[in-house]
Amino acid sequence: MHVLVAGSSGLIGQRLLSALRGDGHEVSTLVRRDAASSSEVRWQPALGADGVDDALRAVIESADAVVNLAGSGVAEKRWNTTYKKQVLESRVTATQCLATAISRSNNPPRVFVSGSAGGYYGDTGPVAVDETAPRGSTFLAEVASAWEDAAAPALERGVRVVHPRTGTVADAHGGAFGRLLPMIKSGAGGKLGNGHQWWSLISLRDEVAGICHLIDTSSISGGVNFSAPEQATNAQITDALGAALHRPTLAPAPKFAVRAVLGEFADELFIDQRMKPTKLLDSGFVFANPSLAMIVAGLLAD
Repeated sequence: MHVLVAGSSGLIGQRLLSALRGDGHEVSTLVRRDAASSSEVRWQPALGADGVDDALRAVIESADAVVNLAGSGVAEKRWNTTYKKQVLESRVTATQCLATAISRSNNPPRVFVSGSAGGYYGDTGPVAVDETAPRGSTFLAEVASAWEDAAAPALERGVRVVHPRTGTVADAHGGAFGRLLPMIKSGAGGKLGNGHQWWSLISLRDEVAGICHLIDTSSISGGVNFSAPEQATNAQITDALGAALHRPTLAPAPKFAVRAVLGEFADELFIDQRMKPTKLLDSGFVFANPSLAMIVAGLLAD
């Protein structure tokens, strides 16, 4: 197939490009700078629907699938009002741009895989939720809901639209774990607060394989939980990493200290996010790293 990817420079995007090309697919990427090769197309995601131009329409006309991972990193900067606005708008406008281009296409792609997040559910409480659960009331729930809604023009065009509601991606080289592992290796890592809050982890390997699965599986649409079948609490994750690295994890990080570093994003780290990947499992997807032990082993093997 010919797959068009937006947001290919991030942690997930880079690995996805390698996987798609390794499977023999033709891959084009959307970039905000001048195109450096024939596989790149410049676009203007910040303009939303007004960013649709001839170049974007042409590459979408030729694509079998479009994957949208564009958006400012949630944990890249300390949250304040300005950065929260950037987190929201960077996702919504990019999705509006792609969905509008798809809606105007004479030959639309078969599928539009447009990102979302496990934050859609807000504070889930300790019981794992499936895809039928309602959206939550946190800021990230607002972001994920608006992100998904922005894909409406593609859906109205009759294109299959799928939203991977991604939990915390576990990879040693980036994201939350790219920061957490060095702290634990130095002996300075510890649980957040009492550590009782549930986190839904997914290995980067399963994240990428899951996106490929969404592209290939025509029966899947709508929101899809991207989380390993076995969820764990923050304390269990911290203890497992400490044990694997033979480092102490005795000093808990109080919420006020985390908030001083991360701003309001800290609030999202102290609530339960517990998802079960019902749609993935029901559609036959097989996790390479279904448990905390296997995710930790994969992290240390990288």
